Amino acid sequence: MKPVLLLDVVGLTAKALRDMPRLSNLAAQGWSSELATVLPAVTCTVQSTMLTGLMPSQHGVVGNGWYFRELGDVYLWRQHNKLVTGEKLWEAARRQDASYRSANICWWYAMGMSTDITVTPRPIYHADGRKSPDAYVRPAELHDELVAHYGDFPLFQYWGPTAAIKSTQWLVDSTRHVMRNQSPNLLTTYLPHLDYDLQRFGPDSPQAARAAAELDAVIAPLLDEAESRGYAVIVVSEYGIEEAHTPVDINRVLRREGLLEVYVQDGREQLDPWTSRAFAVADHQVAHVYVADPADVQRVAALLQEVQGVDEVLDREAQGRYGLDHERSGELVVTAEPGAWFTYYFWLDDDRAPEYARGVDIHRKPGYDPAELFFDPADKFAKAKAGLNLLKKKLGLRYAMSTVPLDPTHVRGTHGRLPDSSAGTPLIIASQAEIPASVNNLVA
Repeated sequence: MKPVLLLDVVGLTAKALRDMPRLSNLAAQGWSSELATVLPAVTCTVQSTMLTGLMPSQHGVVGNGWYFRELGDVYLWRQHNKLVTGEKLWEAARRQDASYRSANICWWYAMGMSTDITVTPRPIYHADGRKSPDAYVRPAELHDELVAHYGDFPLFQYWGPTAAIKSTQWLVDSTRHVMRNQSPNLLTTYLPHLDYDLQRFGPDSPQAARAAAELDAVIAPLLDEAESRGYAVIVVSEYGIEEAHTPVDINRVLRREGLLEVYVQDGREQLDPWTSRAFAVADHQVAHVYVADPADVQRVAALLQEVQGVDEVLDREAQGRYGLDHERSGELVVTAEPGAWFTYYFWLDDDRAPEYARGVDIHRKPGYDPAELFFDPADKFAKAKAGLNLLKKKLGLRYAMSTVPLDPTHVRGTHGRLPDSSAGTPLIIASQAEIPASVNNLVA
C-alpha cells in the first residue's frame, strides 16, 4: 500500500484553484470533486469528522470551542485529543497492521494524539507573562532538528495582523523533513494560508488570488517530493470562504433583553456565564446559545429569529437533522444568513471592552474574532506600537499587543454555514483516480 500525504488546504475551492497551476495539475492527473462538509463548517469540527468519519453529535467537537458547563467557562482552541471521541484513521489502520506509522503536522487536537510524530504550535508562556514562539514536537529530539533547519515556528505569521505565507512555508518544510527522515505511512499537514486574505479582503479580491498563487508556489516542491518518494497525495479543505458584509452582534441582543450579564474588573466588563440566563459562543457563521433555564428556550429562540442576519435557530430536535445534537452544543444553535456572521462582542460601550478585546488573544476571548487579522485602521500608530512591542520582546520585557480594531466591518470573508453554491464549497483532490474508493470516510 502506498504511503499517503493528506494535506488540509484551508479555504480551497474551485475559484481558488484557478490561481494554483501546480495543484490544478495534480487534479488533472488524478481526481477531484466537491467535498460535502458538516455544520458548523469550521476547522476543529470538520477536521474531527474527517479523521473519525463521525458527525459532531458523535465525536463531540461542536465548534472551535464551546461552553464547558462542568467548568463554567468558555474555551476555544483547546488542544487535547481526548476531546475528540472516536477512532482515528491511523488507529483503524494499526488494527490491521501494528507497524503502521503516522505523523501529524498541525492538524488540531494534537496534544496527546496517538500519532507517532506530532508537530503543532505551542508558545512558551514565561513566568513574567511574556510569550515566545515555539512548537510542541514529539518525539522530543525532532524539535531541535526542525528548529536547527528552519528556525522557530513563526507564531506571529500563523495568526494575527502579520499572518503571512511564512508560517505555511515552515509547515511545508517540516513536512518534507519528516517525509525524508521518518517515512510515515500517513502524513497529515495543515496549510492555513488561504484563511488570511480571504477573510481580510474576501474571496473575490485581488489579494485572494495572490494568496492562492503564493500557496501554490510553496507547496509545489512538497508535491514533487511526495511523487518522487512514492506518496499518494490527498488534498482536502474544511470549508470555502464566502463574502462577508453583515456582522451580527448576537450577544448584545441578548444583553439588551436582560438575558446576558457581565461583571466588572478594573473598569472593564467581562462576560458572566455563571449568572447569564442566555449567552452565545460566536464561531464565524454559527453560534451556540446556552440557555440556563429550559423555560427560557422558547423565548430566546423567538427573539433570535427576529434578528437581522439570522437564518436558522435550531433547538435540540432540529440540531439532530445536522448531526449536531450533542451535550456540548448550546440549547440553541443559530446560523447566519449568507454574507452575515456573528461577533462575540457583549459590551455596549467600547471604553468598557475587556483588555483582551484589542489584542490577539484566542484563548481568552469567549468567541471567535476575525478582526484579529487587522491592525486597527483608526489607530495610525498601531503598526508602530506593534514594532515597539516586538523590540520589548527581544529585550525580555513584558508587553501588551493592543492593536486589534473593535469595528467588525473590516472583515470581508466568512464561513461556517453549509455552502449554498459551488463558489463556497470545498474541494477534495487526489493524485490517483483510484484513491476515492478507499477514502470514502473522508466524504461526509
